[in-house]
Amino acid sequence: MFFLEINPLIKPDIGMVVWTTVVFLLLLFVLAKYAWKPILGAIKKREQTINDSLATAEKVKAEMTQLQSENEALLAKAREERALMLKEARETRDKIVNEAKEQAKAEANKIVQEAQVAIQAQKMAALTEVKNQIGSLVIEVSEKVLRRELSDKKGQEEHIQSLTGQIKLN
Repeated sequence: MFFLEINPLIKPDIGMVVWTTVVFLLLLFVLAKYAWKPILGAIKKREQTINDSLATAEKVKAEMTQLQSENEALLAKAREERALMLKEARETRDKIVNEAKEQAKAEANKIVQEAQVAIQAQKMAALTEVKNQIGSLVIEVSEKVLRRELSDKKGQEEHIQSLTGQIKLN
């Protein structure tokens, strides 16, 4: 039961309540007059600074997103250009190689044709030479046969046989 007993220190005194209320109201008036406006102004300024910072951060974030998408687009474009350049380089290389092959084939065909023409000319020259030699041999043999004027045929044939044995072919 000692809880039911009222402690003299806790007992409310009407004078104390009035003076506490007066001091509180006076403090409230002084704070409202001099402290609340600067405190609220500082809070509003701080709130505005935070809002501005958030807006700037959002703006920077949007710019970063845009820059990132632009970078990706530039990278994609660079890759496409590189692929196109490589393709063109391959095509140019293949074209040059094919042209070189065709030129080599043309040169080889030209050389073969020139060689065939030269061989044909040498062959014709050799045949002409052989014909000329045969003609001169025939004339030579005929001259010798006619000079001798043999009456019998058997003697002419023996003479022709001996002349052909004497003739040396070149």
